[in-house]
Amino acid sequence: MSAVVQTPVGMLSADSDGQAITRLIWGRGGNLTEGPLAAQFVNELTAYFAGERQDFTLPLAPRGSAFQQDFYAALCAIPYGETRTYGDLAVDLGVSAQAIGQACGANPIAVLIPCHRVLAANGLGGYSGAGGIEAKVTLLRLEGAAGLLI
Repeated sequence: MSAVVQTPVGMLSADSDGQAITRLIWGRGGNLTEGPLAAQFVNELTAYFAGERQDFTLPLAPRGSAFQQDFYAALCAIPYGETRTYGDLAVDLGVSAQAIGQACGANPIAVLIPCHRVLAANGLGGYSGAGGIEAKVTLLRLEGAAGLLI
């Protein structure tokens, strides 16, 4: 049985390469089942959703191009409770806002790599995690960033 965390955005589990998280799964079924990494995954997500943790120390290994790796690093640099726009990240990374939107949609480790902190210039933008925009709003509210949406 996989390490599963019940959260306000649904059950979350993960895949691992044995050393790091490679994919977040919305629901049950990840291959991360036991051991220190599984315990850390459960503990950190539980603490995050309880409002007791603002960042993650889990080792992450998302697959992707050099641009995607730079993009994931830029997402992880957005502080808890803060947001950036697709345009902000596009300028920082020297790509189009559309490329940022596509990279957000392809993020394999949502929540842990916080693509929910990226907004459109005039609204929420999308969210690729299960639950879509409602999940994004839930995560932003948890982090105290929902006031930006009103």
